[in-house]
This record gives sequence, C-alpha cells and structure tokens, in this order.
Amino acid sequence: MRLTYALPALAAALFACAAAAPEAPFKTQVVADFDSPWAMTFLPDGRMLVTEKAGQLLLVAADGASRQVVAGVPAVDSAGQGGLMDVVLAPDFARNHLIYFSYSEKTAAGKGVVLARARLDDKAPALTGVEILHRAHPYVEGNGHYSGRIAFSPDGKYLFYANGERQKFTPAQDPKMSLGKVLRLTPDGKPAAGNPLAAQGFDPAIWSYGHRNILGLAFDAQGRLWEQEMGPEGGDELNLIAPGRNYGWPRVSNGRNYGAPTDDIPDHKPGDGFEAPKLWWNPVISPGGLMIYSGKLFPAWRGDAFIGGLSSRALVRVHLSGTTAQKADQWPMGARIREVEQGPDGAIWLLEDGRQGSPGRLLKLTPR
Repeated sequence: MRLTYALPALAAALFACAAAAPEAPFKTQVVADFDSPWAMTFLPDGRMLVTEKAGQLLLVAADGASRQVVAGVPAVDSAGQGGLMDVVLAPDFARNHLIYFSYSEKTAAGKGVVLARARLDDKAPALTGVEILHRAHPYVEGNGHYSGRIAFSPDGKYLFYANGERQKFTPAQDPKMSLGKVLRLTPDGKPAAGNPLAAQGFDPAIWSYGHRNILGLAFDAQGRLWEQEMGPEGGDELNLIAPGRNYGWPRVSNGRNYGAPTDDIPDHKPGDGFEAPKLWWNPVISPGGLMIYSGKLFPAWRGDAFIGGLSSRALVRVHLSGTTAQKADQWPMGARIREVEQGPDGAIWLLEDGRQGSPGRLLKLTPR
C-alpha cells in the first residue's frame, strides 16, 4: 500500500521527526565548502578528489585546508541533473595512477552520460591520456536521470556502471539500449565476457535492467552488489543486484508517476516476474550516494549501508544481514546529502548538495 501526503502535512511531519530525533551518536566537523559537489574519493595518502557539478575536479588536502583544480577534464554539459559526476580510483591505482570518472555531454545527437578514464598527475595536477570508455546509448533530449555511478568488483576484474533511463521510461526495458541498466564492463570499458543476457540478444554489456535513476552502487564484504535508485512519486529503492534480473521499471513500482492516480503503476508483488527491492521508502528519502561501512571507528555499524538523503536532508543507515536489509536510523542533517564515503581512518564523510546559492559542505563524522 502506498502512502501519500499533502506537502504541508509532510513538511510538518518531517519537522516533528527532526525535532524529536535523539542526539546522533557522532559529532560533525565541517571540513570545507564546495560549489554543488557530486562525488569524492580518497587517494592512498589521504588527499581527496572531489567532483563539482559544473565540471571541476578538485584535488583537496587531507584536512580540507587547501585545494587545486585538476586540469584536463573534458567539456561537461551541466544543465539540469547533468554535470561531472562520479570519480573512483582504479583498483591498482598505486601502480598506474588511473582514475575513472563519469560526466554528461551534449552532442548533435542529444545528451548522454560518458564513462572515461585518465592518468592523474597529482603534482601538476592534471589528467593525461583521457580515454572515453563508454557512452550511454542512445543519446536523447532532456537533462535528467543520467546516473553515472561506478563500482569495481572486489577482485578488480570488472567495472560496474549505471546508466539512468533519462526520464524516458521504456528504454529501461529495451534490450538494445543501455539506458536504465547496470552494465558490467572490463576495466577497458568493453562488455565483460559471460554477461548473462548477451545470448538473449541484449546489449552484451548489460548485467541487470529495469532501473530508473541509479545514484548508488556498492559492494559488501561478501562481494554482493547493492544499488539504490530514486522512485517516481514514492518508491525509492534499495536493491540487491543479481545477474540478468529485471527490476521492473516502468512496469512495476511502489511509487506512482508524478501527479498520477495512486494505482497508475502496479506495486511489486510475488510472482510478477520482476525482482523486488529489498527496501523501499514512501514518503521518499531521495537517495544520493551509497556506502557500505567496513571501518573501525563505528564497529557496531560494520557491514551496514549508509545512504545520503537529498529531499529528506538526512543520513540514512540500513542494517544489512546477508541478503536481507532492515531500516535502522535516519539522522536529520539539515541539508541535502549528495555523497557518503568512508575515510581511511574509518570516519564517515558526507558531501552536501549545495544548491540555490548555498555551498555544499564537506563533513566528517566521528564517534561522539
């Protein structure tokens, strides 16, 4: 059953929850400010790479006190939800200094999301030898649902890459399009051998399909791939990704299309042929970044998922146990949370979205 709320009532409910929330078990340190940051990753020496929506890649000191603009980033189309998006290190970064990143671009054929890699010269600093590894297809008009999240398998052999359905709905079910899919690629961007749907005539890069707007990919300690995506009006999802499975969008959802009747899309139900989410939210949390914790500072949370909440302006903890997921904590943070990362010492780091003229702060959470 879906729950719907008038906006004033929802706002009042969220305010009441925030006012009544117990003190969070962490203290929050403001480390730095950015202009609409999107993602971050840590270098082996503790420095950070931070992407900003408009197209800047920043090399930031471990304490956040200084930063440098990294030259060589390709041209980015930052309209709407577009921009410079995810950034991750190659599994063997210490040897080859390669980074992988995603961004949206505009061409005569329309707009789409690009996966690229380059060598990071951290002295200049600059990107050299930029290679385009994958372009979502087809390119279409519009500025939404690019996704662009990147995650390497724990063994480093495969690169998992998210393509949103670009607010076009039906491409998520089209076997020839990469839109609305999780892709499994080699580190060189080629379709990985043995992908489960290639023999059925699908694009050979496709690992799973029927997704909407994927804004988080993360592996747990046992090598399971978890994914979060925004639902429509209601129905934000946390999914356990299995090879070859259809996750249903836009044929099923625990939400509804914006402004539509509550029954315009069937709910997930057993036996419908679609993979149901492990958790879903209604009212929504608008999930941003996803991280599965493995550090030492918060031992009770080891193995749990942490989700940044955008419209919910919250940090959300989900308890993971094997293949099951249980809602745990939702801490009000007072700002839209775009990204969640684990630091080298086990601290939890957050990036605020920073829209409408306000900076997006970098926050470090440590035990209280």
